Amino acid sequence: MKRSHPVLWSIAAILIVVLGVAAYVVFAPTAMDFAGGHRIALQNYSGVGPSGVPHELTSASLIGKGEYLTRAADCMVCHTARNGIPFAGGRAFVLPFGTIYSTNITPDSETGIGKYSDQNFVDAVHKGVGRDGTRLYPAMPYTSYTLMSDEDALAIKAYLFSLKPVRAPARANTLIFPFNQRFLMAFWSAFFNADKRFEPHTDRSPAWNRGAYLAEAMGHCGECHTPRNVGMALNNRKKFAGAVQAGWRAYNITPDRSAGIGEWSDDELAHYLSSGHADGRGTASGPMGEAVDESLSHLSASDIEAIVQYLRTVPAEKSPDLPATKSQAASEDFADDHSSNPRGKAVYEGACAGCHGWSGVSPSLATATLTGTRAVNDPQGSNVAQVILRGGERHTPDSSVYMPEFGSAYSDGEIASVANFVTKRFGAQGSNLTAPDIVKMRAAD
Repeated sequence: MKRSHPVLWSIAAILIVVLGVAAYVVFAPTAMDFAGGHRIALQNYSGVGPSGVPHELTSASLIGKGEYLTRAADCMVCHTARNGIPFAGGRAFVLPFGTIYSTNITPDSETGIGKYSDQNFVDAVHKGVGRDGTRLYPAMPYTSYTLMSDEDALAIKAYLFSLKPVRAPARANTLIFPFNQRFLMAFWSAFFNADKRFEPHTDRSPAWNRGAYLAEAMGHCGECHTPRNVGMALNNRKKFAGAVQAGWRAYNITPDRSAGIGEWSDDELAHYLSSGHADGRGTASGPMGEAVDESLSHLSASDIEAIVQYLRTVPAEKSPDLPATKSQAASEDFADDHSSNPRGKAVYEGACAGCHGWSGVSPSLATATLTGTRAVNDPQGSNVAQVILRGGERHTPDSSVYMPEFGSAYSDGEIASVANFVTKRFGAQGSNLTAPDIVKMRAAD
């Protein structure tokens, strides 16, 4: 009897492992599988429908409804270059394999979406397919928008078509091979875009379904807050457990009591979403700050409450690298504080202490208090360094926040040192950033 060749057995074993990994990735749970229960087609749902606008706007015009839904979908932030014309595109998204620039979605007929039919627009939103059949990169979150109803997508189109056309030719992407081959997105979408509309859960409340629709189909929270799998699709096995986006850390927003939002009250979470600040929890900056300013702060109170209700039901996920938040203020006595980092202390004393105080509790502005914030308690220190580098000016209907940028005033080494000082003095565990880390953060803009 012939012996089986050991090489063949090895190849077979490798193939089995590869196929197993592929199946694990491809057949991962979708965004709301965690909720279980019975789902039904949106048109067959007998309760108050989760899609559309809140009851306060039911009598608004189609364009008025579209404006609200455009805010809910957070379209302007991604489709507006820094200091650019709203919706005219040109914003850069720096990825490990190159840079993608957002497109013009004003109704300009040559450089925008002016020639898009209703079907063209719905195909772009749901399938990631442009008017000429070009495949869109999933930086456009169509795998989340695919849950959006046709009616809501077309209301957004109506609003966009009411804007002044802006001639703004698309900037060329700079992706490396093979990522610059758009046709490959057809295969990616076949695996990772279900192309299915939102289905309400009949065993959940209308408010929960509304919150799910806003968080998943419109606000696409998972695109920033959910880790990616090896195929760069959302890994919903760790839904909302946190991820890094454009050099900023989008934190865990599951109900975990240590690393997530489990200790937050409903009022704190609602106030943070609608204003970008919650006392003792933190102030939104970077991409989250933009999401608050241009999207969440414009939603109705009932819609914010619905999102909070939905977030409460997501399975809790731990973030092992995040220690429990230090909530007590530091001592005002700083004479011999962290002498091992005199450089960081000197920068803090000269540029930061006036607003943030030496205890971490701001003597003047609640939004400038550092004590208890997640960013200061993150040993990676990335968001602290980003805020120091870039600052930020934010405005919501209820408040304004201004943080000057210090990236042009201090060297990479000084930025790293002061970030390390801040996380060590006011957080649970200090960061260990270096000048090369800051160089990378500057390049990510």
